[in-house]
Amino acid sequence: MTDSICEIRAGFIPLVDCAPLVIARELGFAEQEGIHLRLSRETSWATIRDRLAVSHIDVAHILAPMPVAANLGLGPLQTEMLVPMALGTGANSVTVSRELWQALSPHMDAADFDAANALNALSHVVRDREARSQQRLTLGVVHPYSAHHYELAYWLASAGLIPGAMIDLVVVPPPLMPAALASGQIDGFCAGEPWGTVAAAEGNGVILTTNAQIWRNSPEKVLGVRRDWAESQSDGVSRLIRALYRAAEWCDAEGNQEQLAEILADERYVGERVERIRPCLARSLKSADGASLTVEGFLNFASKAATFPWTSHALWFYSQMVRWGQVEHSAQRAELARGTYRPDLYRLALEPMGIELPSANAKVEGALRSETPAGSRLGQLRLGPDTFFDGQVFDPEQLEAYLAGFKAKDSQW
Repeated sequence: MTDSICEIRAGFIPLVDCAPLVIARELGFAEQEGIHLRLSRETSWATIRDRLAVSHIDVAHILAPMPVAANLGLGPLQTEMLVPMALGTGANSVTVSRELWQALSPHMDAADFDAANALNALSHVVRDREARSQQRLTLGVVHPYSAHHYELAYWLASAGLIPGAMIDLVVVPPPLMPAALASGQIDGFCAGEPWGTVAAAEGNGVILTTNAQIWRNSPEKVLGVRRDWAESQSDGVSRLIRALYRAAEWCDAEGNQEQLAEILADERYVGERVERIRPCLARSLKSADGASLTVEGFLNFASKAATFPWTSHALWFYSQMVRWGQVEHSAQRAELARGTYRPDLYRLALEPMGIELPSANAKVEGALRSETPAGSRLGQLRLGPDTFFDGQVFDPEQLEAYLAGFKAKDSQW
């Protein structure tokens, strides 16, 4: 426990992966670091962004690409941000309506969440609808600058299903996704848990695939911090990283999932039934036939360097912003994106704790096909597989070549 008290105002969205912030407050990890952590439950990512911009909050559980977008000047309110740590990996699902599932199922080999299998079926349905001059399918994403958007678009485009041309994408706040699906406003959505499980439990949706199948152990939420606040409160940033890291370790520990589900179920946090939060924490989701299937790597809070802010993640998101016409590429913008993620601040906070930390700031994304030893101070760190479903890799040192591989401006969204 430190001698001085630091008050930190943090915003979050009701999702399972807000858990490190919630547990840091509820179980005293923040207090042990001398932090009075004030949590603010918000309903949309736009609200999180805007409240950060006007200094109503200092930090946030935020979409991993959003701070990159902010530093590139994208969005209505300008604020510089940095990312001193990630808040885990995974926990997104792609959920479709029962009606769409009925159209997909004849083309599916199995209801096993396999991304390639699901994409093949979706391609059949989209092209059949196009041939019949039927209305395009509409899928919900949580924000234009979200991992949901970029991973979903990457997945769709691999089969030539170009967002904005062959499938429409619309923005819906995560808690409203099940209702939008039930009302027929959308045909499916990509959102963090528990909202896919909620839609399935209510009888309106079927989980088709997950981000763990599209990009294994992929980045999802991060700790977004206003740059001006971080520069004036450098000790507070380190304290918060330590508190959240210890909370994330607790969330990952065997035997804590039931207590975690009960805490998250509280109306102040996720506000959903325990039985709808529990599957994600167990890394086990219900398929269309009602079977509970284990999804390897679906959710990691701390293990396998899940909280490390890899600059290669920032640059992959940047590459997708360029791909989908959200920003023009330049060497200066690429460096702004890379510099948004701050492994130096992560190391500064955690090295005194003797935690195994990656030696590198970036890695070739998609190259690890199994759990693999990684360079670290003690030589005991192992990283999980990070393959893309189509076998492609992203080398951050070969950004220009990666960008050249995309069809120019193939999105109309």
